[in-house]
Amino acid sequence: QVQLVESGGGLVQAGGSLRLSCAASGRIDSIGDMAWYRQIPGKERELVARITAGGSAYYADSVKGRFTISRDNMEKMVDLQMIHLKPEDTAVYYCYGDIRSWGDPVSRNYWGQGTQVTVSS
Repeated sequence: QVQLVESGGGLVQAGGSLRLSCAASGRIDSIGDMAWYRQIPGKERELVARITAGGSAYYADSVKGRFTISRDNMEKMVDLQMIHLKPEDTAVYYCYGDIRSWGDPVSRNYWGQGTQVTVSS
């Protein structure tokens, strides 16, 4: 089984910083793109940032210049450094991985359980 486990969420004041981490574990053969999504109640989950296995990153317009995604392929981890946080960044943040398990001919989408980020004004 493949698991993604997030850590690092919490409560922070506007203008503050948080770092989210996500570790992938299990019978992993290879990992393609990894990403962070977020969701607030009543809205669809939205892409925050995505990073390829080669390190190319994409950011949603709302977080450009404030968030930085990075990954460690050896450790099978992806991080999201968030600075200058705003109340509208409040959401549950989910880690995503496009992962192929040992013995599986195709890669599949895996999600973490989510971590709450709350930014107070």
